[in-house]
Amino acid sequence: MSTPMLDDQQHYHFTPAAVEALDEGLWQPFRPGIDIVTLRGTPTRSGSSALLRYQAGASVPTHRHLDTEYIFVISGCQEDDAGRYPAGTVVINTPNSTHQVRSETGCVVLAVWTGDIEIL
Repeated sequence: MSTPMLDDQQHYHFTPAAVEALDEGLWQPFRPGIDIVTLRGTPTRSGSSALLRYQAGASVPTHRHLDTEYIFVISGCQEDDAGRYPAGTVVINTPNSTHQVRSETGCVVLAVWTGDIEIL
């Protein structure tokens, strides 16, 4: 397998093993217990995307999506008020939906935001 890297052409390889092998220096603090690798734009703003790495027990406060959010769970398990989402799950949060996200066991997700997020 090739070494994972974030390249200028924005082609990414995000298997669980590739994400695990990412240079630790790419990860930056985002929220308590959550680190981020920004892929495009300003995280949680329209037109942005990022990898989010949740430590066990980490959560994001209740928030509203002003447009669609796409989440792909790469490893671990993410949860919200509607259910649990293990690795391989795609979650689509529709415009004006609200939820609180957490991970009891820790996880890594790819998040793509088509609109801003409003913390409630």
